[in-house]
Order: sequence, then C-alpha cells, then structure tokens
Amino acid sequence: MRRHGWSGDIPRDDEEAASRIIEAARRAIDDSRPATISSVAQTLGITRQTVYRYFPTQEVLLAATALSSIDRFLDQLAAQLGDIRDPTHAVVEGIAYTLEQLSHDRYLRLVVEPGKASAFTAGVTSEVAIGFGRSILERFDIDWPAAGFEGEVLNGLVEFMLRTLQSFIIDPGGPGRHGEGLRAYLYDWVAPAVRARAGTTTPR
Repeated sequence: MRRHGWSGDIPRDDEEAASRIIEAARRAIDDSRPATISSVAQTLGITRQTVYRYFPTQEVLLAATALSSIDRFLDQLAAQLGDIRDPTHAVVEGIAYTLEQLSHDRYLRLVVEPGKASAFTAGVTSEVAIGFGRSILERFDIDWPAAGFEGEVLNGLVEFMLRTLQSFIIDPGGPGRHGEGLRAYLYDWVAPAVRARAGTTTPR
C-alpha cells in the first residue's frame, strides 16, 4: 500500500484502504452526489491513481459499493419473508420481492439493473451474480440440501431465478405485472419447475 495522502490518516492495510474508498462512494450516493473516481479521491485526500489501484474502473467501484450495501435489502427480505419454509414459495417470493424493492432501494438497482455499473455486468452466471442469488435464498429458513438443492443443483436454481428476475427487469411487459398478478404468473410458470426439481407437492 502506498504511504501517502489520505489526509494524513494512513490506512493500516489494503483492506482498510478499499473499505474507506467504498465508504466514501456510499456517502456520495446517500447524499445524491456523483460517486466518481475523482470525487472519491478528493474526499479522501488521495490521488485518482490510488483509487484506481483498488478499483480499476468507475463501474467496478460502483458495483463494489452496491454489493457492500446490499445487506440492508437482504435483512428486510428475511424480516418480511423469513418464515417461509417451502422452496417453491421461497423462489417465487424471492423474485417478486426483489422486483418490488427495485423502486425503493438505490443499491439494489445498482446491483441488478442493466448498465455498465451493474454488479451483473458479467452476466447472471458470474460469481458475483450467483453469490447475490444464493444470499437471497439463504435468508429463508429452509434446509436447501434436504429439499434436494445443494452444490451445483442449488447454483442451477439460483441461475434460473436470476434469469427470470433479469427478464422482468429488462422487459416488465405492457402492462407490467405487479403484486398478486406477478405472483400468480410466477406460481403458474416458475413454481412447477422448482417443485418438480425439489420433488415436492406443496400447493400454493
């Protein structure tokens, strides 16, 4: 780690340095200010080259900032839907709730909405995307291995969920589906696939 700048308060190590950069970007986003490489560097009293050392592009910085702030959404998901025990219900509600929260959570939008700054830029099969999807499912109090989903099978379920989510984001439809209408559609078309793979017969 380069030992200069930082307004005289040098980070202990690279991990702390990266954390400070992300925190500065998060404060800018929360204050509705541009979270650019230049503005973050100026806030921290470092050069743009120092920021680039940890985050090589603006998009990488924004994606890292969004992912570091997504726990709030995941905690809300657990609080609202954590009592669900059926895998099929969990997948349907995970997709529906995520779509519903997009208009309320700027960090969630940064993670999943199409765009250069999205954490899904590399696609829904990227390590970042799969990790995010697994985080959604893991917020439910469900024994996924016992339900037939573990290892690559669980990753496949996550990919299926993310591809469905992405399709609704890219093309909400006209008119778009919301609330019970969205859930009815997901139960008609997504639930049968999940239920068949899980070997369950749990009704809606």
